[in-house]
Amino acid sequence: MFLRAIQFTGKRGAAGKGYPFNIPAFRNVETISITRPVTFFIGENGTGKSTLLEAVAALCGFHAGGGSRSHSFSYQATESELKEHIRLSWRPKVTDGFFLRAETFYHFASYIDELAKEEPLILKYYGGRSLHEQSHGEAFFALFQHRFDRRGIYLLDEPEAALSPARQIAFLRLLWQMEQTGNAQFLIATHSPILLAYPGATIYNLDYSPLQSVEYEDTEHYRLTRDFLNNRASFFRHLFEG
Repeated sequence: MFLRAIQFTGKRGAAGKGYPFNIPAFRNVETISITRPVTFFIGENGTGKSTLLEAVAALCGFHAGGGSRSHSFSYQATESELKEHIRLSWRPKVTDGFFLRAETFYHFASYIDELAKEEPLILKYYGGRSLHEQSHGEAFFALFQHRFDRRGIYLLDEPEAALSPARQIAFLRLLWQMEQTGNAQFLIATHSPILLAYPGATIYNLDYSPLQSVEYEDTEHYRLTRDFLNNRASFFRHLFEG
């Protein structure tokens, strides 16, 4: 455990008016406690989970487009203002780690290819060959296997985006292996009911105002997937016959 809390700063105003407290999940929130090595952020699109992760990445010194503190490449900037309204509580602070953004991974892979022209050995951290020469899922998994092997904090925005269900389950194994070392902490924004099943993780649901910690079985991801698999015919009647 390195990051212990995400603390909101500044005046909240009446009923939490003004940014970032006009985001329902952050209304009247002072601190998001981080008590486990693996923490998930869930919620519908637009609830603020990726915005929060991006702000944490910025305060960690990671490139806003993804990567670590040493990476810098051009991409269409979407950097959040939220970083101006939070501070991070560390014990102890770490300076290494990685920020994965699924939506900018192509740009990151191109950047690594450019670096490899001068430093070919850099590819050992990505499976030994260009990330562009691997499928999207292979490239993600190569990154997880070969780059996430050092002491640090790892911020992952929708890591399941390129992973098959089998690869997602394999990723849970990697999470567990890294947690056992005591050298890695993960903050993950996800929609995946498979990843959310990771035992002992904290799950924060940003669909609530303010956000709430929830149990896996109480997430819509779990309940909807369970109900769909148990009774597909009923779902299809509702979807197609109405």
